[in-house]
Amino acid sequence: MADYVGMSAQLVGNALRFGWYSGVHWLMDRESARLGATPRYKPVRPMPSREELLADLRRLLLTDAALVRDGIVPPDDAGPGGIGDHLGRIRAMLADLPGSIGRRESEETRTAEVLADPTGLPSYFTQDFHFQTGGYLSSDSARLYDVQVETLFHGSAGAMRRAALWPISEFMRTRDQRRMSLLDVACGTGRLLRQVRLAYPAMRLTGLDLSTAYLAEADRHLGRLRPVTWLAANAEAIPLPDSSQDLVTSVFLFHELPPDVRRIVAGEMARVLKPGGRLVFVDSVQMGDKPGWDGMIEAFPVRFHEPYYRHYAIDDLSALFKGVGLSPVSSEIAFMSKIMSFEMPIGAARGTA
Repeated sequence: MADYVGMSAQLVGNALRFGWYSGVHWLMDRESARLGATPRYKPVRPMPSREELLADLRRLLLTDAALVRDGIVPPDDAGPGGIGDHLGRIRAMLADLPGSIGRRESEETRTAEVLADPTGLPSYFTQDFHFQTGGYLSSDSARLYDVQVETLFHGSAGAMRRAALWPISEFMRTRDQRRMSLLDVACGTGRLLRQVRLAYPAMRLTGLDLSTAYLAEADRHLGRLRPVTWLAANAEAIPLPDSSQDLVTSVFLFHELPPDVRRIVAGEMARVLKPGGRLVFVDSVQMGDKPGWDGMIEAFPVRFHEPYYRHYAIDDLSALFKGVGLSPVSSEIAFMSKIMSFEMPIGAARGTA
């Protein structure tokens, strides 16, 4: 039975989230200008109008609410921590702004190595992605990450991430969740895993990330829900057996990997998938996905420290995943993200791209 009450609650929550984070976005822009930030990069390629952006955002939020209507996931909750905790994170983000602007102006991108121990971590990971303090290595960075991303996308980051629940639900339609296992590669602060846990409380879940600070934040975010197994490990060598996972997910990882590493990680995700298993991939839209939006893709790596984004934006993801033995199932655009799913065919030869 369709849950229209839950759908309405989700829509209201999404609208409030959009309004709140749009206000925070305006405040951050005002403070950035006051602190003397360089004017934004003007792209050569086409840019969408404000009306186009808002129309596409409305479609995303309506689709997100339909997840609740169709019983795929309960209405979104804020997770552990109340309004005081949230406001504290917003204040900390504002306090961190002068440092991040200073790094952007000076093009300094290696302070994370000073603030945290980079021993054993690949050099591509120990950078100040987005010019954020501590890169992905510090507990302060982990605490601020979600409010930073939601502010950037005007409160829509959660809805883009939850779009992964559609292909997951299609895969799970005739399966017993008690027998299913899911690995989230580069799970970050655990936002997707919390949504999966709410939807599938009996599924075996594993979150893998290179950052112990982000894994600690992910564990906090799961709160009192059924525990998740956490792996502090490199996705280039996933410490799980061959053919051990029914589902593998990856959210906003590949655009932060060098091209050669992208292919190694794809091979590892394919290796741990069971025959008939499903990979659900979420990342940024690429050049040509929405030709009228290519200017935004052009501007993104200039405005933020994203050293591998330009190559990601033109990479052939379908060929990449085909090269490790995966077959395409679906591909959808959700506002500024794309959601692709792939299957490991039964009896397929596995390899590297």
